[in-house]
Amino acid sequence: MANVSAVSEFVLLGLSNSWELQMIFFMVFSLFYVATVVGNTLIVIAVVADSHLHSPMYFLLTNLSIIDMSLASFATPKMISDYITSHKTISFNGCITQIFFLHLFTGTEIILLMAMSFDRYIAICKPLHYASIISPQVCVALVVASWVVGVMHSMSQVIFALTLPFCGPNKVDSFFCDLPVVFQLACVDTYILGLFMISTSGIIALSCFILLFNSYVIVLVTIKNHSSRGSSKALSTCTAHFIVVFMFFGPCIFIYMWPQSSFMTEKSLSVFYTIFTPILNPVVYTLRNQDVKSAIMKFKNRFLNSNKPAPSQAFQF
Repeated sequence: MANVSAVSEFVLLGLSNSWELQMIFFMVFSLFYVATVVGNTLIVIAVVADSHLHSPMYFLLTNLSIIDMSLASFATPKMISDYITSHKTISFNGCITQIFFLHLFTGTEIILLMAMSFDRYIAICKPLHYASIISPQVCVALVVASWVVGVMHSMSQVIFALTLPFCGPNKVDSFFCDLPVVFQLACVDTYILGLFMISTSGIIALSCFILLFNSYVIVLVTIKNHSSRGSSKALSTCTAHFIVVFMFFGPCIFIYMWPQSSFMTEKSLSVFYTIFTPILNPVVYTLRNQDVKSAIMKFKNRFLNSNKPAPSQAFQF
């Protein structure tokens, strides 16, 4: 359906009008973005380079790192550049593109987190059947399914956004385009639009979180009934998984279940799940996972040794 909008671009108001705060945000978010990309890249390289990490759990973790880097990159670089330029606008097509990629990456990550929960559930509750259930083919199918669901979800949001009529107001009170803030600029009754968002995003996110929460409760109860060194490692892994799940789903559920909440609340939560959450993956998994830390150290040592000249070449004249 063709869009009948008279608006060709949107003005992104950002997080603050204060120049001092903008400079602070510029430095802080730049550091977080670089740390996110570097940290998640290290995880991907470590898993690919170390044969000991060629397992279903780390295959899913690698894909989570890729999604987190993508989620951090769809809007953060523009926000950072906006702090040092006076041009804080985004074209209508650019706005729709941001909505597409935001829902693509968040929708994909939701399904991937459920796949990781399923992997841990089978590994701990049905260990004898793990190899037959979580095969390489199943892992690939789970990742492909997560991207398919993400594309389908994002397309539904984009089609919805393209049908909205924008006839004047074009100031987006955020640092990127998302439906909860953009649809309030439309020249239609926003109550019905809010119900649509709750049904397509809020309830889905809440339902997935409840399923994940229940699965981790079952896993943790199973671990508690088996006190051993292996159980301790499994507890650490599942705790790390649940931290990522809670920190990712919390802001999403609030924003899409209460689309009429204050702009300041939405801004704060948007910063959280687009900038802070993607860095949780490398922080949580590397600090709590000895295997990943060892793999990263091996890669670091291999990289440093490869740059050293051979002894026979060092003293050639």
